[in-house]
Amino acid sequence: MSCLSPLTPVIDRGISLHKMIRLLTQSLGGEGWLNFIGNEFGHPEWLDFPRAGNDSSYHYARRQFNLCNDELLRYKWLNKFDQAMNTTEEKYKWLTTNDNGYVSWKHEEDKVIVFERAGCVFIFNFHGTKSFPDYKIGVEQPGKYKIVLDSDEEQFGGHKRLDHNVDYFTFPEGYCGRRNSMMVYIPSRVALVLAPVY
Repeated sequence: MSCLSPLTPVIDRGISLHKMIRLLTQSLGGEGWLNFIGNEFGHPEWLDFPRAGNDSSYHYARRQFNLCNDELLRYKWLNKFDQAMNTTEEKYKWLTTNDNGYVSWKHEEDKVIVFERAGCVFIFNFHGTKSFPDYKIGVEQPGKYKIVLDSDEEQFGGHKRLDHNVDYFTFPEGYCGRRNSMMVYIPSRVALVLAPVY
């Protein structure tokens, strides 16, 4: 996880999926989000409490909370994403709304999930190699949308494949049980949140 070593496909995949799974869990999981202390960044070694099988050792009975503060480690990206995810939720309040969300798209082959909650559109591309230009999605609320959270941002250890200056406009064509639709670019292993611009 050192920033001084080349980014391997395994580490890149792990970081990408970690961010996506956390956002999916928080945004679609219900009215609250429980995060266990230490699970934010994983463990560089396993966690094992003292027991007969390890000779009552405390060696692996520790959490390393310093990982996200070390600028030479990639854990800092996961911490920054968590902060951005929580800040975005505080602004749009998807955990405290009565809106349980509407999943409009689950495509097994594309590995794409799209849903709406609290006026935001959540788009996940879990595909390991396929990015989708001009991917059609359904949305209920017409208008203009902007990216408000993007797991692929450089500050989160991403590859910065999305342009945050792009405006996404809906078309009055129903799609996937929604009254409107729009076209979006979804890079592989990326989650993004779009919010309406009023």
